[in-house]
Amino acid sequence: MRPIVYLLFLLLIIFRVASIDYGYPEGKKIRVRGRVLTDPITYDNSRFIKINGLGAYVDLFPEVNYGDKVTLEGTVKEEKLLGARVVSIDEGGGLYVIRTKIISLYRKSLPEPHASLVSGIVLGSKSGMPADFWEKLKASGTAHVVVASGMNVTFVTSFMLNSLVHFTKRRNAIFIALAGAWLYVILSGFDAPLVRAAIMGSIAFGAQAAGRLSEAFRALLVSAAIMIIISPEWIYDLGFILSFIATLSLILFESKVSALLSRIVFVFKKDLATTIAAQIGVAPILFITFGSFNPLSPIVNVLILWTIPLIMIIGAVAAIIGLVVPVLGQLIIYLAYPFTAWFTSIINLIPNLVFGNYLGQLG
Repeated sequence: MRPIVYLLFLLLIIFRVASIDYGYPEGKKIRVRGRVLTDPITYDNSRFIKINGLGAYVDLFPEVNYGDKVTLEGTVKEEKLLGARVVSIDEGGGLYVIRTKIISLYRKSLPEPHASLVSGIVLGSKSGMPADFWEKLKASGTAHVVVASGMNVTFVTSFMLNSLVHFTKRRNAIFIALAGAWLYVILSGFDAPLVRAAIMGSIAFGAQAAGRLSEAFRALLVSAAIMIIISPEWIYDLGFILSFIATLSLILFESKVSALLSRIVFVFKKDLATTIAAQIGVAPILFITFGSFNPLSPIVNVLILWTIPLIMIIGAVAAIIGLVVPVLGQLIIYLAYPFTAWFTSIINLIPNLVFGNYLGQLG
């Protein structure tokens, strides 16, 4: 019976992928409407946004923000909208307004790049991040921790799991870690890459909680298949691919890497195992996609990964309290400064001394 089910799954995936409408009429002037689900990038004279798979440079005013529903008009060329004009804007409500208030609270309390670092870790926001700091994150292979990416959810979930198993049973640790991952998704505004990673992680690690590694592998494959059937264009989405491969690598390699590192006396041994296991699958994709890879990124990640849950917890608590009592929220977020200072010091030190600008960009 199972082979028949798998065959039907495969046929349905092939049918759905074959039915994709691959884009907009090249060279034609169109009007497109959609929600801005990634942070706009602001330049001196323009702002770059993406809606419905099209990238567009628009004027600084009217101001377009994350979560807004925007209608654009322009000419299609290679997945970009040239000469784009903002026709209308409906401001995002609900979580998008809360997200904006939280980012504002961080910026009132901390200097740059510390405020942007907290915003990126807690909410996946890189809007307003200093350009030089962003380049250093990419060069060191740590950009995944400050963007709304599937890899970020996977790493954070695994880090929480590895930390919690010292204090509770593994099954309980998995459920707590998954709850933390979903809280991260909620705070980040339900951006699509985060939701995809959280779903895959919930299914895969949920099966692990039942003590069945083979079921975790099967659950991951089935969940990915279902997502592709629902939204077939995701099969070409880099965020989807990276989150799937990172989760798969952790399932397949984390225990093996941990065994190899078992004799090493190193305080961050578990985190090193997690990072190396994920990088086994992710590194080739990054190299093929961007033409470069920082071989020291596992070490850099180990040195900064321990700060991520601390920054996220402090940032989340400050945000929740700050929405009610802004002054108290600003005081709480100061507690994150020692950890953001360590993070920025490592990022500033390692790429400059070891690699300079040699490795180029990773995203």
